[in-house]
Amino acid sequence: MKTPNYWKNKNIYSYLLSPLGWLYQWAAFLNLSIKKSQSVDKPVICIGNLTAGGTGKTPVSISFAQILKELGKKPFFVSRGYGGNLHNVMVDANKHSPQEVGDEPLLLARQAPVVVNPNRFEGAKLAIKNGADIIVMDDGFQNPSLKKDLSFLVFDGEFGYGNGMCIPAGPLRESLASGLKRAQAIIIIGEDKHHLEKKFKQFPIFKGQILPKTNIIETKPIIAFAGIGRPEKFYTSLRLCGLKVYQTIDFPDHHQYTKEELLSLIEKAKQNQCALYTTSKDFVKIPSDLRRNFKVLDIEIKWEDKEKLKEFLSQII
Repeated sequence: MKTPNYWKNKNIYSYLLSPLGWLYQWAAFLNLSIKKSQSVDKPVICIGNLTAGGTGKTPVSISFAQILKELGKKPFFVSRGYGGNLHNVMVDANKHSPQEVGDEPLLLARQAPVVVNPNRFEGAKLAIKNGADIIVMDDGFQNPSLKKDLSFLVFDGEFGYGNGMCIPAGPLRESLASGLKRAQAIIIIGEDKHHLEKKFKQFPIFKGQILPKTNIIETKPIIAFAGIGRPEKFYTSLRLCGLKVYQTIDFPDHHQYTKEELLSLIEKAKQNQCALYTTSKDFVKIPSDLRRNFKVLDIEIKWEDKEKLKEFLSQII
């Protein structure tokens, strides 16, 4: 789904939906209270968030795996595999499709081995069996099956935590207070427009920016499309790269593209003499025979103080 506008600020829609938000909050509380977490004999780091929609968890997770390798560790990702139909499998990027394992695990697999399983405890056991000496959970902060040794909450500095209400009245997956009780550190991605650093000053805070990996040279205007939680972040990045965005097209988060949709995009680009740009998360869902028609904005996290983060992580490993 695309982030509703009323999730940003309270209005009549959020107030009308507030009873459902309270029910969602209560259900989340019960889920975390009733189910017991199981431990594995290797450290578990969770990269989570409190809001639905894109905060930058996946690029943060990829960066963490890189840092852990620099520290001499062998990290494995454990992911739910949203949108996939296979469970408790090691992801093979040359074999598996997004329909089988989800889109994000295919991206994560570029950096480190990935196990997909909604039951994170079982997924972690498989990862350790295959040689993991540390587990990185991409998401799963609200999943109680696996005990975490260190939980980071990722916030989009521009969005903050929205109107502070729970789904569907707002973007929160649980109440802010309950989530903060289980976190050990905060990550703020982008400009901190909501003074999160001041609000969460009791936590270690690490700040970073999502930036393109390389300079982009493009002579044509572009048509940009994305199936992510906050596609406007992607479009802004393109404009900051100096690209002339002719049109933007939004799809629901985790959208599985049909061949007809992709051919329609290709035809639209041809008719308007534009280049087609999308995210790396969307690109993995495009069939290989059509990929030559699409260009990707590859991104990475640039940390404000990477050495500080490395030192903090070294304490747990």
